[in-house]
Amino acid sequence: MPTLTLEIIDPRVIPLLENLAKLDLIRIKEEEAPFTRFAALLAKLRSQEDNAPSEAKILLEVKKVRNQR
Repeated sequence: MPTLTLEIIDPRVIPLLENLAKLDLIRIKEEEAPFTRFAALLAKLRSQEDNAPSEAKILLEVKKVRNQR
């Protein structure tokens, strides 16, 4: 099914949309604020920080690839 993003201009349309959702014709999902999504991404990346290679390992790998060229 296609996903559409709607910008509600007139709040009187909200009950209409809710009625369509009750009839299982549409599904309403509130979107997170971009900052909230970004904060969640940062938290996820920081939780994996222990598994990240060190700067020395990255530089060594870069040297290997450059030498192969």
